[in-house]
Amino acid sequence: VQLQASGGGLVHPGGSLRLSCTTSGFTLDYYGIGWFRQAPGKEREGVACIAKSDHDTSYADSVKGRFTVSRDNAKKTVYLQMDDLKPEDTAVYYCAAARDLVTIVTAMIDGDGMDYWGKGTLVTVSS
Repeated sequence: VQLQASGGGLVHPGGSLRLSCTTSGFTLDYYGIGWFRQAPGKEREGVACIAKSDHDTSYADSVKGRFTVSRDNAKKTVYLQMDDLKPEDTAVYYCAAARDLVTIVTAMIDGDGMDYWGKGTLVTVSS
């Protein structure tokens, strides 16, 4: 099982980035995906998640209206479109997978507990 987040980089405040989470070794259709981030000196936090079945989405209040999560099961990829980026969005972003909805909801609160985790990608928002 592998998940790999990519697409991070340096962007000015107000700019946009699209992160990709490419997966392999499991059937993405059966898993919900969460995006998490960890800023320097802070705990990891849930950012956004998308359910496996009906593509329902949920967002942390801090990113609601600015970030959009989507998935393309045929490409085995999940995306996180990030618009109107702010310096406080600077963090390493991770994607993670879980089969159970309760696991995903709990992980979004706790910042941990998903079934599988990928390596992160660094997003830096700075002028």
